[in-house]
Parts: sequence; structure tokens; C-alpha cells
Amino acid sequence: MWRLMHEALDLYHDSPPATDQLRHHLSRFDEPLRIAIAGPWQAGKSTLVNAIVGDEVAPIEVPDAEQVFTWYQDGAEPRATAYPAGIELPVARTANGLRVDIRRWRPAPVNDLVVTWPSRALRNATIVDTPALPDSGDKVLRDADAVLYLTRDGRGTDLEWLESAQDGTVARAAPVNVILVLSRADEIGGGRIDALLAAKQLARKHHRDHHVGSLCLAVVALGGLVALAGRVLSDRDFSALSTLARTPRPELEPYLLTTDRFVGEDFPALVDVETREDLLDRLGIFGVRLSTTLIRTGTGTDTRAGLAAELVRRSGLSELREAVGRCFVDRADALKARSALTALESVLRTEPRPGSEKLLADLEHTLTNAHDFRELRLVAALQGQRIKFGAELEAEARRLVGEGGTAPTARLGVERRTNPGQLWELASEALARWQEQTEDPLLSLEQRRAASVVVRSCEGILHALSS
Repeated sequence: MWRLMHEALDLYHDSPPATDQLRHHLSRFDEPLRIAIAGPWQAGKSTLVNAIVGDEVAPIEVPDAEQVFTWYQDGAEPRATAYPAGIELPVARTANGLRVDIRRWRPAPVNDLVVTWPSRALRNATIVDTPALPDSGDKVLRDADAVLYLTRDGRGTDLEWLESAQDGTVARAAPVNVILVLSRADEIGGGRIDALLAAKQLARKHHRDHHVGSLCLAVVALGGLVALAGRVLSDRDFSALSTLARTPRPELEPYLLTTDRFVGEDFPALVDVETREDLLDRLGIFGVRLSTTLIRTGTGTDTRAGLAAELVRRSGLSELREAVGRCFVDRADALKARSALTALESVLRTEPRPGSEKLLADLEHTLTNAHDFRELRLVAALQGQRIKFGAELEAEARRLVGEGGTAPTARLGVERRTNPGQLWELASEALARWQEQTEDPLLSLEQRRAASVVVRSCEGILHALSS
């Protein structure tokens, strides 16, 4: 990729738009991974940004409904800069998070707002809060290395954008840089107390679906408000919830059926209307029901910290973090290379000239033979059931090519503390097993080619263990 990008810079030395784009993508290799949070209107994008960061930093109110991308990156002090003008905006850190004085940027146009915020969650990745799809789709694909795609239930038109994202040589050759997030999990099943469990079962069903599986690396159910509440739960919130939980259940339950009843008059608990409205904003009616149930019946949820931890656990945020780590952060270099090659393909096709066809052929050769991309293609093919092995072999293949993480222990399916000798033995056995698959005359050519990708992954494990 590095060689191709520099050859393209030489070829397009007299085209500032092309060279600017290519240099921009080369410089991004020294930057954190860019993860866009995308989805339709009211999918819960800003709520997820806040849950990941651990502070209420989104959304930043934009006048006149302008389409502004907000980039959140780690830094020592809160800052905000509006682009393309590069205008520094006044920032105030409040008890509820971030406040940005957007009046300063007038009358200059703004496409992007870069927010610096001290957060451990932003050290390995820059998070991008995007305007609603489909309007923002082209910029999402152009500027992000990976995408958390938010949907209510993963059905129907919600998948159309993911399908359209497969257009282009690079997208087809390295098709998967998406995690599908069922972001309104608490609404599934009418918001019953077991809604989050039902949503996780739906996520597993979607992941097994060959069509959905071919469009994403993972499917995760998330109760966004519950996750955010667990991250920012205050002593005041916990005190109010504890008061609710001490109210006799038969008296309280009718008021937890709808938001109107919850903030209405004649409420049976000594919690004022303003506090109840704050709880609804923070948790939603489902989160209030879940929290009071946990406090009343749970173990270890009788403190603010205990309840917060349980809310995070039940929300699905931990599963999402784990999926982002193994699907995105572990493959950061490959995903950044994918973005750079996408930009290169765009330049070559937009400004064809003598020499661009050779570069395009070299690009396609790189995509075909780079093992990182071959692994990604095989993950998509196995998830989409375009290539099948027996259940046991298929599970091993998916693990060995890094579906569950790229560390040797993750690929081999063992504990991190497993000693190197055992790892070497397991990797050697896997290598021999999959070499046999490449030579099995009963398998199709496609299956044998897939087995050769697994063989190369096994060789990579052994090389990593020996270095």
C-alpha cells in the first residue's frame, strides 16, 4: 500500500486535489483508527457516543439543522475546532459534560467539528458522530476506517445502506469493516423487563443469517440509554431510584407502564416531578423499571457503583467494546490500509491518465494477495455461508482467521496465560489439519482455497510465536 500510494503521488504530482487526498491518507497511519457511528434518524448515535466516552459530550447543538460531522479525539484538555475555517470555539466542561459556544463560527461554513476530550476510550480510536443516513453515507465511507451501524432491528431498509457500501473494487475485496448494532434493544418485546435478553437472542439470530453475516463482522444488541446511565449514574439518580425501589411494588408498578403516568400527579413515592423527569431523560422508562427491580431484588446493586456496573453489563456495552477491540482495534493497520486503497481507487478512476491503469492493476493484485484482506474476505464468506465446512471445522476456521481476535491465543481459542510451548503445539496441529484440507480431493476448489487462507493464518501464528 505504501509503495502504491507513493507511485500515485509521483503520477499525480501536478494535481493538487489528488495529491492532497493521497497525502492525507498516508498521514492517517500515524493517527488513531477512525470509527464512525452511523445510522438513520433517532437511531441513538449520540447516546452511544456518550456511553463510549463516559461523559455527555454529544450531541452538539447545530443551528439550522446543518449536516455537521463531530469528531471526538483524546486530549489533555477539552477543545473544539470548527472546520474548514479552523475556528477555535469556546468550550465549557460542566457537571453534565460538554458545552460548546457554536456562535463563534458564524458566518463561516462548517462541515466538521473536532472535539478534544480527555478519555481513555478515545486513545485507540477517534469516534465520529455522523448526521443521519442516507444523506451522510458518502462521507462516512470516505472518511471512516470502520463503522458502527445502528439500527432498530436489522430488518428491511435498514440494510440497504450496508449493501450499497459494497460497491467498488476495494469494498468487494475487503468487504467487512462494519459492526451492526441493534441500538434500541430495550424497546424489543414491548419493553418488557427481559427485553435486553430478547435483543441479544435476536442479535445472535441475525449473525447466523447468511445475508446479514456477509455485511458485517458482528451483531451486538445494545440498550443505549441503559448503557449511558451505567456510565454516568450520579448519587442523586441512585438515591431517587432507591426511593422508588422501597415503594411497595403493587403501588409503584402501574406508574412504570408509561412516561405520562411516571411524571403525573398522585405519585406513590416521595420523588418530585423534576427528579422523575431527569430519570426519564437519563434512563428511559425501561431503564427506570430495570433499575428499581435490580435494587429491590439484586445482589451487589445496593450501591451506586454496584448498580452502575450491572446496568453496563446488562446493556450490551461490554460486548460492544469487546467486538470493537477484536474486529476494529486489533485490525487497525489493515482497516487504515483499506481506507487508503479506497482513496487511491477513487483518484485513479476519477482522473485517469497514462500510467493509472497499471496502478489500478497493481492495486487489485495487492487486494487479492494481501493476507489481511484474504482473512476478512473469508470471514465474510463463512458468515454469509458462501463457503461451508463441517460445523466443527468451520468454527475453527473462523477462529483461526481472526474472527474472534488476532492474538495467537484468540486464534487458537485458549486462555491468554497458556504457555508458548502449548501454543506452538496447538498451532502446529492446526496447520497440519488445514494442510490436509487443501489437498482433499472431495472438497471443491473454493473450499481448498479457503483452507489455504487458514493455512497461511496458522503459519502466521507460528511466526508470531517464534519471533
